[in-house]
Amino acid sequence: MKNIPDYKKIYTDLINERYPEKKEAFKMVLSKKNFSVLDVIECNSILENREDKSTFTFNQKHRSFDQQSILEILDYQKKHSWNNSQLSEHFKLSRNTIAKWKKKFL
Repeated sequence: MKNIPDYKKIYTDLINERYPEKKEAFKMVLSKKNFSVLDVIECNSILENREDKSTFTFNQKHRSFDQQSILEILDYQKKHSWNNSQLSEHFKLSRNTIAKWKKKFL
């Protein structure tokens, strides 16, 4: 079995130690029983204002998605009737990445 980081605990600790003023903004996300990659993306977008450009670029290059997360993102696109450009802007992904995912998983 794969070792998956406990993102919920990571973000809870991060918020408690570094951003206690943002606890209310994270309350809804961190109260979920199942914490998905979409929740991680939402947490990152809440904290995004805190990051400088180089940190953001580094973090973007080191993101990875499992099949379940990819399918959730593609379902999100279908639910909102978005094209690849709109989805890529929303999740800060490459349009080419989304096109590859569609070829592979749909």
